Amino acid sequence: MSRLPRLIAPTVVLPAILLLAGCASLLGGDPQQATRMYDPAPRLQPADPAWPSVDWSLSIAARSESSLLDGQRVLVHPGGDELQTYRGAAWARSPSAMVETAVLRTLEDSGKILAVARSGSGQAAGYRLLLDVRRFQAEVAGSPAVRIEVGAKLLKVDAMAIVGSRSFEVRQGASSDDAGALAAAFATALGTLGHDIAGWTLASGQAQARPAR
Repeated sequence: MSRLPRLIAPTVVLPAILLLAGCASLLGGDPQQATRMYDPAPRLQPADPAWPSVDWSLSIAARSESSLLDGQRVLVHPGGDELQTYRGAAWARSPSAMVETAVLRTLEDSGKILAVARSGSGQAAGYRLLLDVRRFQAEVAGSPAVRIEVGAKLLKVDAMAIVGSRSFEVRQGASSDDAGALAAAFATALGTLGHDIAGWTLASGQAQARPAR
């Protein structure tokens, strides 16, 4: 028997409270069944030596326009235009929080930037990185894999001008369609994504700033 739930049409929009209340019926599982929580820590990649060292600070804000995409349910794409939610599995943090952490930690560990913090931390920043999480899902049509897609905009704060804009997409194979295997694949994908976005951010910001000393 498949471990994946029945399909949920993407055009159906349910209030969050109704989605939670009807969770058992939507997923086709036992209402008393325990849900396993997953919090994949990004497998960080080392900084590229070619990245510029910069003398400006950065704040990061990540979000998604879709409450379903940025919720706790693990989304599965079986093909076509439909999405499922994985029975008995949930994220401990939202996808936008996981993406934000991957980029933040990559930049912190790189030693290439003066300072970096989450938006709202109170730290003054010369640049602001806006991340829009557009896709964060497992894919089971064929070989199991996970896919993350993020739109990034870099804003120069004093000029209130966008100095760079780019889309990033990472697809990472998984050893199986088991929830644990998918979570491990997401950890690898987050590390790759954090590395790609961090390098682009440093290069894009430095192209507009004075050369670092």
